[in-house]
Amino acid sequence: MGEFKNKVSRRKALKLVGAALCAEQMTPGVNAQGNGRWRFSSFIEDVTPPVGNPLYNGSPERATTIVDRLQANGVVLSGGGPKPIVLVAVDWCEIRNESYERWRTVLAEAAQTDKQRVLVSCVHQHDAPYSDRVAQELLKANHVPQDLCDPEFDEKTVQRVASALRNCLGTSRPITHIGTGQGKVEGVASNRRYVTPDGKVSYERVSAEHDPVVRNMPIGLIDPWLKTISFWNGDEPVAALTCYATHPMTYYGKGEVSYDFPGVARAKRRREMPSVVQVYFSGCSGDIMAGKFNDGNHQNRPILADRLYQGMLAAWNATQKHPLEKIDFRCVAMKLEPRHTPGYSVEEFRRTLADPTRSTLDRFDAALGLSWRQRSDTGHHIDVPAIDFGPAQIVLLPAESFVQYQLWAQALRPDSFVMTFGYGECAPGYIPTAKDARDGYNDHYSWIAFPECEATMRQALEAALST
Repeated sequence: MGEFKNKVSRRKALKLVGAALCAEQMTPGVNAQGNGRWRFSSFIEDVTPPVGNPLYNGSPERATTIVDRLQANGVVLSGGGPKPIVLVAVDWCEIRNESYERWRTVLAEAAQTDKQRVLVSCVHQHDAPYSDRVAQELLKANHVPQDLCDPEFDEKTVQRVASALRNCLGTSRPITHIGTGQGKVEGVASNRRYVTPDGKVSYERVSAEHDPVVRNMPIGLIDPWLKTISFWNGDEPVAALTCYATHPMTYYGKGEVSYDFPGVARAKRRREMPSVVQVYFSGCSGDIMAGKFNDGNHQNRPILADRLYQGMLAAWNATQKHPLEKIDFRCVAMKLEPRHTPGYSVEEFRRTLADPTRSTLDRFDAALGLSWRQRSDTGHHIDVPAIDFGPAQIVLLPAESFVQYQLWAQALRPDSFVMTFGYGECAPGYIPTAKDARDGYNDHYSWIAFPECEATMRQALEAALST
């Protein structure tokens, strides 16, 4: 944690990232409703897969039971600038590559805005859909019998979400103030990384950690603060956007579709304040999970949900209101270089995909890697969008960014309130820091070059959050 050792200018950061920056300011001009305020709209749409649909959480499976109805929770900010800004949290595991592009494009059309102004983030529950249309096509073309996703269901879902977005625009409300508050969460998050008694670094602690020795290792680096940005119309609260950095799973892998403990906590806050929109986002959680406090016992789900809920309540009670005087928007186009270690070339992906003797996991990874390379190698980049409200900022980072990136984002604006969403474009997989790479981090579920990714990510953050 801490500021960059060599702080770079916004111009230099853009050059280093290879980014195109779009920056616009929403000013409180007269809007369609005839007043000088910003407007707020919200929507909720069901995104639950049917029983029998494919899920993917490290191994292919099918939905066997619907424990919770999954949701896409979204908000639209409009009325003061050239085009609306959309934020959506989806109770899915991941949305990647062309599937992610599809979500942003369809929702942008519904909101009559640009796709760069659509921030889509997965909450990342593992017993939930996982979408990569091109990877699914590659698997079928190579006669892999298991399915990664159901493109037909995915398309119907995004169209329903777009319809809900479109319909909500007619019921917008004015907002005059923004609120900021944070609450400390106890007994939920821990880091994958721990040091064994013989001094070796391991990244093997998992969300449902059965080994009591590993569970009892120190918590490690986390961000203990749950943050809430709220919107108000005078003294009336309109919405609460909440973000906390942890993998959102207790038990999983049996096909029981669930929004897990964050969804339970979100639902409780919604019951308590039915007039206030509640949207939960996962922060930078690539190396963060509940493994120190969770052995996979089903009884832990309500326990972890209550601890997260207590953080939500504390953040709400700590809210400080500020007049909403501006909304600036920036979007940095970031290019993460592909991984070049053995097994990660385009040729090796193709060979693995075509080889029926390779494991299903290997062939899934190859399809995901090839889907990413086909998109990346043709010049596509990853957008890092940021919204600046003056006293608070929101920035969206891709995939399974490690928590240190969230802490670095906060250090860039130490006198402000920075909320960092993770799980935007999920194609890169895990995004470790250079220190983690030096310490031996080498998980297969990462398709980008590390340690080189750290400099690119930090430069993008600098450009997105610079004043």
